[in-house]
Amino acid sequence: MRRALLERFPLRKALLKNRDILKIKRPLVFLAVFLFLAPLDPMGLTGLVSPAYAEEASFGDMLVSSSIGDARTLVPILASDSASGDICGLIFNGLVKYDKNINLIGDLASGWEIKDGGLTIIFYLRKDVKWHDGAPFTAKDVKFTYERLIDPQVPTPYSGDFKKVESLKVIDDTTIKVTYREIFSPGLASWGMPIMPEHILKNEDLLTTDFSRNPVGTGPYKFVRWRSGERIDLISNHDYFEQRPYIDRYIYRIIPDPTTMFLELQTEGVDYMGLTPLQYKRQTDTPFFKERFRKFRYPAFGYTYMAFNLKDERFRDKRVRRAINYAVDKEEIIEGVLFGLGRVCTGPFVPESWAYNEDVKPLRYNPDRARKLLKEAGWEDTDNDGWLDKNGEVFEFTIITNQGNDTRKHTAEIMQRRLREIGIKVNIRILEWAVFLNEFVNKRRFEALILGWGLSRDPDCYDIWHSSKTKEGEFNFVGYSNPEVDRLLEEGRGTFDIIKRKAIYREIHQILYDEQPYLFLYVADALPAVHRRFRGIEVAPIGIGHNFINWHVPKREQRYRQ
Repeated sequence: MRRALLERFPLRKALLKNRDILKIKRPLVFLAVFLFLAPLDPMGLTGLVSPAYAEEASFGDMLVSSSIGDARTLVPILASDSASGDICGLIFNGLVKYDKNINLIGDLASGWEIKDGGLTIIFYLRKDVKWHDGAPFTAKDVKFTYERLIDPQVPTPYSGDFKKVESLKVIDDTTIKVTYREIFSPGLASWGMPIMPEHILKNEDLLTTDFSRNPVGTGPYKFVRWRSGERIDLISNHDYFEQRPYIDRYIYRIIPDPTTMFLELQTEGVDYMGLTPLQYKRQTDTPFFKERFRKFRYPAFGYTYMAFNLKDERFRDKRVRRAINYAVDKEEIIEGVLFGLGRVCTGPFVPESWAYNEDVKPLRYNPDRARKLLKEAGWEDTDNDGWLDKNGEVFEFTIITNQGNDTRKHTAEIMQRRLREIGIKVNIRILEWAVFLNEFVNKRRFEALILGWGLSRDPDCYDIWHSSKTKEGEFNFVGYSNPEVDRLLEEGRGTFDIIKRKAIYREIHQILYDEQPYLFLYVADALPAVHRRFRGIEVAPIGIGHNFINWHVPKREQRYRQ
């Protein structure tokens, strides 16, 4: 779960499109439904794989993507929402990244050595990298970024990994020596963190700097403009050290209403969109859509959940949380809301993860068992009005979720109905994404909320579940605390032994599903659609976005000119 930063930034080409999920760890939270392609629908891939192009690739054209929410900041170490991460991922680079086969390779680093049993990493940096303003990239930029990450005055949710570092020394302009206090298994992968330019930000306050809306990076795309609530424009970096991207421009449109967004897709005002299950199953089964777009279906490496605020007295009782799990029919949600395009979630890892514990079975829908547990917890209908009460207080709470995600809205409605049947009164409140995240999630102003985590390939989930990660802006916003889970999380990141790590995370999986700090709901399939004029898309174990700089449009099909 931690390498979301690698999947969010070094895999910046991936065009992450589920804007309303949180990216786990390092830049975040939110999984990248466009990254991990394990095809379930071969028909959606027809004619897609073309690493050896049937025709010569041409520069030009533009890809228009869409999001229900605007970015918050383009300072990458502060970006904790998917919209900000998507844009930062195209502008910045880390030292390392994953290749198409999910192996760590160099990005800004041309190579590295691991010494002292894993306590020391020596990075050798590329010598051909320039910032978008023409200044050379050097080891000083890495040191500057590291110092900002561990600065207590900088409210970044990604500091944990870098506080494990005992020292970072600049040997010369292209060599860095990183020494850890103790074994830290995710250490190498953590350097997928986007690097920031010292020469621009050295004397800037990262919370107020103009850089947040006018960034300068080293990545394949340069920032052009940001019209708040409307669009963000990028242009290709012709001097990008890997190669010039074939697609000249990237436009990120803000379209808060999903119905409007789908209409824009159908009228070709948008080139890429993550479809809803209804759109995928029924509304795109037309000759026009099949002629103009390609659809994909694959398991998203992430899950949707309802989080309980564990500071709320009602939800501190595990019996109450488990009762709600029994009272909600997850299969009903998968069939009725997802149209069968998903699976029941049993905890913090998905079946494709090597950390997944297949022995953890989901609690089956059982309203009688739910009523029994609630009675044990002191909740009964003492006045026969149809609602459970305790000490004169009716069991009533509000589920909040974000605007623009009908799947979550409909999920909440099914939960509302099922909980009504056992005597719990549920209200639903839909909030604009930025307000939802900034004012309610980050500030813990909720009773329960529906949200999603996008996972990384490494299962380290320290930032979500460790009891030390509950400050504003950090990811343990439910206030979960379990000394045994804390210990296991620390052990999991303190060994390189994959067998030991697997046993540790399987145990974490078991404990978290037993304690239910979240109501783990479902793992939905990712359902993106891409306009057919784009060629060069290559299917790989990590997905189709890994080679975005090679996507191209034949001259005769290009729709946009400079």
